[in-house]
Amino acid sequence: MTLKLCGFAVSNYYNKLKIQLLEKAVPFEEDLVWVNPVEPATFLRSPMGKVPFLETPQGCISESAVCAEYIEQAYPHHPLMPTDAFEAAKVREIITYLELHVELVARELYPQAFFGGKVDEATQARVRKQLVKGVEGLSKLLKFSPYVAGDTFTLADCSAIVNLPLASMASKAVYGEDLLAHLPVKAYSQQMAERASVQKVNVDRKACMALMAERMAKKNS
Repeated sequence: MTLKLCGFAVSNYYNKLKIQLLEKAVPFEEDLVWVNPVEPATFLRSPMGKVPFLETPQGCISESAVCAEYIEQAYPHHPLMPTDAFEAAKVREIITYLELHVELVARELYPQAFFGGKVDEATQARVRKQLVKGVEGLSKLLKFSPYVAGDTFTLADCSAIVNLPLASMASKAVYGEDLLAHLPVKAYSQQMAERASVQKVNVDRKACMALMAERMAKKNS
């Protein structure tokens, strides 16, 4: 059985895993799984009905961090994690700060930033305080030399490529100020966009956004 990446190509965490698989040249299929609403069958594959998840020959695995670790261990060729224990820990540290203290915090702004909704002022104030703190911490870890963990493309870049621009755009859209402006996010994104894996992900994301728009239009009609 070929490995299946399940979810939809608009999801940043789906695309994190997709970049990883493409960079490692792991054969895989994509299984389009929507989550709004979650189909009952999805809960049999992902306990909380969340995407992305992987379908492996042994069964399904959920949570993107767990999936990423599985991919690295199951497909050790073209490794995206350093062999040195400390350097590997530093890569995981960047990913944790990026996803837990920046993207997950900024996510509360997405309804207003990207979907035409409104985030109340109290939430905006709370998120801004947390986001500034998270970005400050993350900034102490990022190297951009030229990759986020140093001179080698790692799993941290798979996450940074899809998450840094989102947090940057969301803060600018809601606050009128890019809270990541002191970081070279634009230059980094342009550099990463030259990679075949990122180009593939960007093309597929646009196509999936069109599918999502059609789906929402039918739902609201």
